[in-house]
Amino acid sequence: MDRTLPSPQVRELIRQCAQVVVNAPPEWLDELDHAVLGANPAIASDPELAAAVSRSNRSNLLFWGAANVRDPGAPVPPNVGSEPMIVARELVRRGVDSYTLDAYRVGEGVAWRRLMDIAFALASDPADLHAMLDVCSRSISAFIEATLAAIAAQIELERDELTRGSHAERRETVALLLDGAPIPRQRAESRLGYGLGGTHTAAVIWTDNPNGDLSQLDRTAEAFGQAAGGRPLTVLASTATRWVWAPGAVDVDALASAAGREVRIAIGSTGSEVDGFRRSHFDAITTQQMMARLHSPQQIAEYTDIELVALLTADADRAAVFVKRVLGDLETASPELRSAVRVFIHEQCNISRAASTLFTHRNTVLRRLARADELLPRPLSENSIEVGVALDVLHWRG
Repeated sequence: MDRTLPSPQVRELIRQCAQVVVNAPPEWLDELDHAVLGANPAIASDPELAAAVSRSNRSNLLFWGAANVRDPGAPVPPNVGSEPMIVARELVRRGVDSYTLDAYRVGEGVAWRRLMDIAFALASDPADLHAMLDVCSRSISAFIEATLAAIAAQIELERDELTRGSHAERRETVALLLDGAPIPRQRAESRLGYGLGGTHTAAVIWTDNPNGDLSQLDRTAEAFGQAAGGRPLTVLASTATRWVWAPGAVDVDALASAAGREVRIAIGSTGSEVDGFRRSHFDAITTQQMMARLHSPQQIAEYTDIELVALLTADADRAAVFVKRVLGDLETASPELRSAVRVFIHEQCNISRAASTLFTHRNTVLRRLARADELLPRPLSENSIEVGVALDVLHWRG
């Protein structure tokens, strides 16, 4: 990039625009996230990677803006702070060889459109505006290229570190099993230190706060094994994610009491032998992706509880239309009212069992059901299945 600085008037215009960027309102940052993640479904479906990419894109926006507040129009060095480097680490932990440019290019496009809006609002001289846009266009492009080069270099360092030691062997063996490769069972068991006979339940254990206490993940993985009555197999999927298998079904109530507050758990179905090992893991991944897609506030989810919701919400927009059509005004009713209807349906529309589950009097349940009928487009007695499914979606949706 040309190091010749623009005129003082153009530098002042750049500084004013950059000051607005540095103080970007939350809705601008949300727009940036929505565009980047919307264009990259593989990233959006992985909560940890999505959060890392979101932080990295916001960091880049503020980094470029701050640099141009300090020295308007001067070349901006690459952003080699923690956020972009975390993205490099997470990509390597997932076996990605090179970073796709899509996330940065989409983010660059959103930021450039916002910058043009700011510039047109602030500029009074067309010549200054033209010069400012030319300088900023070249500045942003050079900044993104340099930052991507820094990420690529960090990816190589992370890959070298990851491919050394026993963790790499466990991850490689698990990858072969999940891919259905013909690895001899005895050899796989020896490398994993885990028996592949009998039944297995898999889980994805992760945290949305990679800067927090990551030891909680390993403690929860151990608790997962204890809740199944056996020693678990744990694989480091990424910095803040563990893939875990336990020999048998899991006592979820016992696990919930042992899990750390910031830890989230997606549990697969229980299956037998190597096929069950594989299928349970993919069910756990599906469960995690649903929790991420719906921004679910729930800490623990089991595939057996969310299978229908996962299928229905694969298209989030259509799922939202379904919920609104089926529930009508019940969608925005109080959580107590919605919970009463949901539990009533789950208890096969039995008032006594619903009251017992809700720890309330049956007359209270009856009053809430009567109120729900006033809000529903169709009476509950005529449409209980669809209402139950729609309420399940609301239960898991944040």
